[in-house]
Amino acid sequence: MKKNIFVIGLNAFNLDKLKRLRGAENYEFHGLIDPAKVYDTEIFDIPGMLAEAEEKLRAFDGSIDAIVGYMDFPVSTMLPILCGKFGVRTTSLESLLKCEHKFWSRVVQREVIPDHIPGFTAFDPFDDEALSRIGEAGLSFPFFVKPIKSSGSRLGFRIDNPEDFDHAIERLRADIGTIQEPFNFVLDQAEIPEEIRKVDGGFCMAEQVIGGRQCTVEGYVYNGEVVPYGVVDSIRYPQVLSFFYYMYPSRLPPNVQDKMGELTKKVMSHVGYDNSAFNIEFFWDEVQDRIWLLEINTRISQSHCDLFEKVDGISNQQVTVDLGLGQRPDMPSREGDYKVGAEFFYRVFFADATVTRAPTPEEIEAAAAKVPGTFIRPQAHEGMRLSELPEQDSYSYAIACIWMGASKQSTLLWGYERVLKYFNFEFTDIEE
Repeated sequence: MKKNIFVIGLNAFNLDKLKRLRGAENYEFHGLIDPAKVYDTEIFDIPGMLAEAEEKLRAFDGSIDAIVGYMDFPVSTMLPILCGKFGVRTTSLESLLKCEHKFWSRVVQREVIPDHIPGFTAFDPFDDEALSRIGEAGLSFPFFVKPIKSSGSRLGFRIDNPEDFDHAIERLRADIGTIQEPFNFVLDQAEIPEEIRKVDGGFCMAEQVIGGRQCTVEGYVYNGEVVPYGVVDSIRYPQVLSFFYYMYPSRLPPNVQDKMGELTKKVMSHVGYDNSAFNIEFFWDEVQDRIWLLEINTRISQSHCDLFEKVDGISNQQVTVDLGLGQRPDMPSREGDYKVGAEFFYRVFFADATVTRAPTPEEIEAAAAKVPGTFIRPQAHEGMRLSELPEQDSYSYAIACIWMGASKQSTLLWGYERVLKYFNFEFTDIEE
């Protein structure tokens, strides 16, 4: 009998990778909740989606062996609720929220690694005295602001002066409600200390600016054992905050990666996170030789799946599935076809624009064929406004994602430039 694995927001791209996992011939993968409801929108009806998922699961004529996901909010926060109802493995909702609720997460991190986190404070964006209160908490320009719960750098801003803060507050007041209501629903399902509960989904964080060479430690916890298994470099466009590409394996010094692994084990053990995948974003300040913890994500990064497959031979979806089934993850190492893998983000730096032309499927296929092992997934389509794209940062729009493998970093960059020559977008009504 095949094991039945339900995947929230399952799409064709990820199903293809799941079917190539070790042991996949013994699994039957079932989609749970239309991916458009959790990815192609910023309006999340969590109670409605949970009810829909529960109805489908209760009507299923067979065993429910695992319920898993590979997306950020709201998928990550729905998993403990669903898994608890159907008796399958995942971490507790409270331990997950100690990672995802940005204020609670910083409070918990401060208890065990205080020298590796920035100064921070929570504030109400509707408080007209918010900037003064941030100053009273010990933060001065420059600093970052972001919602208590956000994903994909959405509604995150660097603040260098009062005018930047005013701009950020305008955006936050207009859009934070789309996060506040669904996240507060999740908070209501958990046992949370009163001082944390007061800082609900309508609040924001202000944090000291940290920086350096950025990377992500992918890891998991199995029966209390914290296991980091890969480090991915996060390379930004020059002089801006937007990501240019992710590359695996990391080129950071081994001792720096080892120290990040130690910090990862200390934090995740303290949080009580268990039987689930995660990743932690770090900075290494090379000048001061100091490591900063940026944030914890309670899932694998689906952006990294193809990178692990190219380099290690299997997508790190292996970790998600094995843990969901209650098994120790069976991840290979360096058994793939390439020495390095990357995901590039082809971006435009407009305030907004209308897409008047997007590459055809034939053009995409032809461009990808120029460099073997390339996969291209456009994000924008003809006729849309760029502001309709979900999960974008505050400074640019990623209009295509391009996954590639190579023997070294320089060859990756050469291949990326080669591919770009063979497909193009066009825009009108451009707002600079």
